[in-house]
Amino acid sequence: MEDNIYQVYEDEIRLLEEEIQMLTEKYEDGQQESTFYSDEEILMSIKSSQREFQGESKEREFPSDLKAQLETLETDLSFLMKFTGISFTKHSKKTVEKSGSRTIQKHRLAGNCHSLPFQLEFQLLQIKNKENVSAVITNLNIVMESGEYSGVSKFVSSIEERGNLLPFFKSLSSYAEWCEHRRCTFLHFKAKYPDIVQLPEGLSGDYIVLRNPKPSGLELMIVWKIDIDEDGRTTPVLDLLPKVPEQVLEQTRATIENAPTCFRSMLLLFGIEAAIENLIKVVGLKE
Repeated sequence: MEDNIYQVYEDEIRLLEEEIQMLTEKYEDGQQESTFYSDEEILMSIKSSQREFQGESKEREFPSDLKAQLETLETDLSFLMKFTGISFTKHSKKTVEKSGSRTIQKHRLAGNCHSLPFQLEFQLLQIKNKENVSAVITNLNIVMESGEYSGVSKFVSSIEERGNLLPFFKSLSSYAEWCEHRRCTFLHFKAKYPDIVQLPEGLSGDYIVLRNPKPSGLELMIVWKIDIDEDGRTTPVLDLLPKVPEQVLEQTRATIENAPTCFRSMLLLFGIEAAIENLIKVVGLKE
């Protein structure tokens, strides 16, 4: 009789333990599950936390060593954002599987690298053993603005196949830095020579047109592409395409035909900005 009573108690305890385990897992999933937060919501949350902290600080003193650690982390984060140009604007995380030592989480990230936006979605498989924790990225999907930055498509496909985010961010920083440099260069010459420099595709385009304001018909197109190969190596490629009326071409055929070669020589000797400015001045003198 007593054995039966004990068995009933043991069964109830086992059921309670299973229920506690189930509720614990649901709670952890709820803690990990998050929605996308805008910059304004993040700032509001920070300000709310600051107000709460200021109220609590009146009752207890904030540890000076912890405050110093937070300040160091903020400084390091600010340095990394300035150094790489990468900033994250949104993040969500959801646990899709958890059993024993195996955990699978689904992550979504959105951010900018300089002026280049990107989105990531992937699953992170974590396996714990007695010595360490191993993590593997699977189902990686990278979304970028293919219209304005078509040169990254092969590189993105290669990264998705390998499932390695470190070379992605490293190469993305270099590529986006060149895109930003090109944009700033176009903006500089458009502001300095508004009557000569034309931007048919805007600042995000990969070429500018130099056109003499006088009716001479001389027009030069400077194409500035930024190539990135499957291994993430970034290379700026510039070329000159002249457009000259037939009557002018007959008079200066040799000069016009040699213009692209001369432009590439100027790039090697003077650099990109000086080579473009020399061309602008030549176009502006032509009548």
